[in-house]
Amino acid sequence: MRLAAAVTGSLAAILAAEVRAGERAVTRSVRAETERLKRELREQVVSAFGARGRGIANAWRSRVFPETGESLNAAGLVWSKVPTIIHAFEHGALIRARGGRFLAIPTGFNAVGGRRGRASGGLRFTPQQMVASRQAFLLPFRSRRGFVWCLPVRRGERIGRRRAPLIAGGLATVATARRRGAAAWQAELLRQGFVPMFLLVPQVQLPRRLDVRGAADRALARLPAAIVREWEAIAP
Repeated sequence: MRLAAAVTGSLAAILAAEVRAGERAVTRSVRAETERLKRELREQVVSAFGARGRGIANAWRSRVFPETGESLNAAGLVWSKVPTIIHAFEHGALIRARGGRFLAIPTGFNAVGGRRGRASGGLRFTPQQMVASRQAFLLPFRSRRGFVWCLPVRRGERIGRRRAPLIAGGLATVATARRRGAAAWQAELLRQGFVPMFLLVPQVQLPRRLDVRGAADRALARLPAAIVREWEAIAP
């Protein structure tokens, strides 16, 4: 018994069509996985930091090469516009004071919300202003590993129907949030007689909150199967 096989049509045309299908499959799969990786990394940041981390999340960017056309050698790139922050929270960086003995970490009392205080980095008081006020004083942590840097607080003058503000160091209003229990909160600060403006610590160990390498490895592991599925779906 003899068996004979023959190619129907042009072999060159068949191979060319298969190559085109492969280029399309690889490029589409790389583009989809690149976008999926970027989305996963953005979700990681939002999950770790909440709504306040959306700016860092949106700093993730992606790009696929070639930017036009299709190729068997297509490649995707995902990067962050704030790599230092990402690296710090991926590896749990240890931040030490430089040029001084302590890091000055502003408390919520010292933070300015919205657009106020943008010129001074969103702070009611800078460390330089704390020193210049000549009213700031230190309270040690119970652990003796740092200090709370405070300013005396007093009641300011009432304007209209609004509650009289609290004045820290005679210069800046504090505890301005309008929330339930604000009156009792302010009264407690007045009884205390001071407001904490900075935490002074020699170093800070950042927690590991991100897994960039894991997300990238998962994307690479998914890619071969994605290419095969796409190729089978569009093969001539």
